[in-house]
Amino acid sequence: MSTSFENIFAGLSDGSVVPYLGPGALNGVIDPATGKAIPADSDSLIIAMNNGQPMAPKLMFEFPRAAMNVELKRGRSAVNKFLDATYRDTQWSTSALHVWLAQQKLPYLIDANRDTQLQKQYASTPHTLIVGIARMSGKEYRFRLFKYDGTAYSAIEQEAVDTSLPILFKPLGTPLPESNYIASDADFVDYITELMGGFAIPSFVKRLRQNKRYLLLGMRLNRDTDRMVFSDVIFGADKPAGWALIPHPTDKEKRYLGKMGIEIVNADVTDFLTAAQNWNGSLAAA
Repeated sequence: MSTSFENIFAGLSDGSVVPYLGPGALNGVIDPATGKAIPADSDSLIIAMNNGQPMAPKLMFEFPRAAMNVELKRGRSAVNKFLDATYRDTQWSTSALHVWLAQQKLPYLIDANRDTQLQKQYASTPHTLIVGIARMSGKEYRFRLFKYDGTAYSAIEQEAVDTSLPILFKPLGTPLPESNYIASDADFVDYITELMGGFAIPSFVKRLRQNKRYLLLGMRLNRDTDRMVFSDVIFGADKPAGWALIPHPTDKEKRYLGKMGIEIVNADVTDFLTAAQNWNGSLAAA
């Protein structure tokens, strides 16, 4: 096992390393009824939203741009309806990575996908859910908080959060317990602005995240939108700030992650799970 993996698993076991899940964390997840893969990355989301067909090249550049186009033409409800149908109403196969992560009983996880795999794996574990929101008039903050008691979610305020419970942070949204998504360009402009201003992160997370290191799993960082959300969510990270499992990283990723103090490990989620099985520390077997 590489030294990087040794350090990663040691950090996961003592709570100093926080997983940050991107679209690649859902690789291998399918609709058992059709065999189709869950749409998670930008291109697959755009094609799924457009009934299986690519959109114009300028809209294929990034999902938020395509979602903005749909919102302007058909209304925001059309975007929400698509995301609900995709992530709430379709039964997907279970991700081995999410099962393994839930087994570790980690104190804090960040999931930059809009699916419910992680929440389902925590269905028997009381936890706190943080969901990103945007463009909500009359709201001081750009998040909603929910307490999960092992049976159901209920909305809570920051002051009522039990910080001893695991925290699941879904910055780009989820359909459960209610549909809230960061999807279109306008959403991201508002959400990133409030992230930078400190109004999209609960105060207890601002304290918790100090000097943490991060493990990027399935997260590519070639797009400004993803980089901006990531850099603000991990503000206050340790130095060095962690690891990114990226096979064949681009020059842009190398420059950005080097600037962020994050080591690139030329590996993917499958390699990670294989390494987890060979880890001799206190983490559970995959």
